[in-house]
Amino acid sequence: MIKKRIRHIQRYRDIVYAFTRYGFGFIMDQLGLTELLSVPKKAFAEGNKTLHSKTTGERIRMFLEELGPTFVKMGQIASTRPDVIPAEIIQELEKLQDQVQLFPFEDVKRIIEQEFAEPMEDLFASFTGQPLAAASIGQVHYAVLKTGERVAVKIQRPNIRTMIETDLEIMQDLARLAEARLGWAERYQICDIVDELAQSIRQELDYENEGRNAEKFAKQFHDNPHVLIPKIYWEYTTSKVLTMEYMEGINLNVAKKLHQEAYDSKIVAERVVNAIFQQILIEGFFHGDPHPGNILVLPGNIIAFMDFGIVGRLTPLMKQHIASFVIAMMTQNTDEVVRAITNMGLVPEDVNPEKLRADVDQLQEKYLNVPFSEISLAKAVNDLFSVAYRHRIKMPTDLTMLGKTLLTIEGVVEKLDPELSIIKIAEPFGEKLVKERFHPKNVAEKIRQQFSQYGEIFNELPRTLRDITSIMKKGKMKIEITAPEMDLFLKKVNRITNRLSFSIVLLSFSIIMAGVIVAASLSGQTSTLLTKIPTIEIGFAIATVMFLWLLYSIFKSGRF
Repeated sequence: MIKKRIRHIQRYRDIVYAFTRYGFGFIMDQLGLTELLSVPKKAFAEGNKTLHSKTTGERIRMFLEELGPTFVKMGQIASTRPDVIPAEIIQELEKLQDQVQLFPFEDVKRIIEQEFAEPMEDLFASFTGQPLAAASIGQVHYAVLKTGERVAVKIQRPNIRTMIETDLEIMQDLARLAEARLGWAERYQICDIVDELAQSIRQELDYENEGRNAEKFAKQFHDNPHVLIPKIYWEYTTSKVLTMEYMEGINLNVAKKLHQEAYDSKIVAERVVNAIFQQILIEGFFHGDPHPGNILVLPGNIIAFMDFGIVGRLTPLMKQHIASFVIAMMTQNTDEVVRAITNMGLVPEDVNPEKLRADVDQLQEKYLNVPFSEISLAKAVNDLFSVAYRHRIKMPTDLTMLGKTLLTIEGVVEKLDPELSIIKIAEPFGEKLVKERFHPKNVAEKIRQQFSQYGEIFNELPRTLRDITSIMKKGKMKIEITAPEMDLFLKKVNRITNRLSFSIVLLSFSIIMAGVIVAASLSGQTSTLLTKIPTIEIGFAIATVMFLWLLYSIFKSGRF
């Protein structure tokens, strides 16, 4: 860790300064980095000024944008995690934009020739110097192959890998430091979150991985003439250069042009939704970032998906959990909803089951008697993740990505056809998922797997019992039984008993005092002697000592 800090000292300083300028200097101070890197007080003053004029979400977004591509990417990916990040911050992270400059054509030419060990002129018949698009990791150019095929070539930015790896090392270093020193960081498992973000960014850096993803999507829609996926030219593709079929169409983010070109927006909207549900509920492999800029509309209302760097995967088990959740919501079964949520996510040990049930009941009541076609998928997903966030239930990354994908698609479709009900289109897919779950073949397979698991348990049982017996013989087995409710009940009984004892002693003491006073009054003397022995005085003294001792014992126990 020390070596990393020394090697990347300037970048560490930039990051710590940025934390401080945007009002998060207290975190760096708690980590001991403020003093270590000699952050000037001026930075704190700047941070305080910013703190008064911006919300927390705005300051986080500005902080990420200032630190460049790695942090922008981390913010964009983090916006898919509403189970661990508050909604108001998610809204700001969704506004993150790649504020990048175009890199010169000389760098493009150099990278291509280094990757293929051939002059660019031998690879392409023509290559346009002006980029079609630019992003934080790379930029896209139009070109024509020697065979005459038109292609789009994505080239990775010079030295972007080195810069991103440096930033990821520092962020992982800071996360480990935070978990070691800050209770909230350990509670929210910051290291795991940063590791997930780092893994996603590294996958985007590998263009060959993106090419493989594109081919998987192409197989999903090979018999669907209304959905196109660009062809990948592997002979012109490496981890830093991706060459794909050029598709000329209209981006969904320019809806006005669709109307001008006489496209049928209702048909386009329906095809987009059907394609997404095909990916999610049937294939279990879906586009993780289907924003309008990544979807083209071609003549004939054909849609084409672009940019496959971020994808989500749903295992058969996860699809079963989703089906269980949908069925439980439809039947208003709170126990089954809670079970489905806990099966889907990682539930902390200290979760309050009663409060979780109450929140689920409230969620169900919100959608009770609401027509199925009128339910907003975006709001329903947000409500589900709000419950997860409130109870610190951590959902799998692919599941939160699924939620983000559904939210994005609903926003896209709302602009194309406001009357279209996404959840109505999803209904037949959901029914198919439920039928698939209860299909005899799948049920039989599940039973077979369970028998296999039980078989392993029974095989291990003799050895386990032998180990337990050995431990018991050595006297090393410790059994601890706790019953929080019973313990609370006993404490209350103890308190009542002590108070009753106190009252009885107090009453006895009062009776003795009354007897002393009456006896003294009848004799007309200030002291009473019986056969020359001060019986009443001695009894009074003993009662007083007993009372004080009992009073001291009760108060000392702390259970009065």
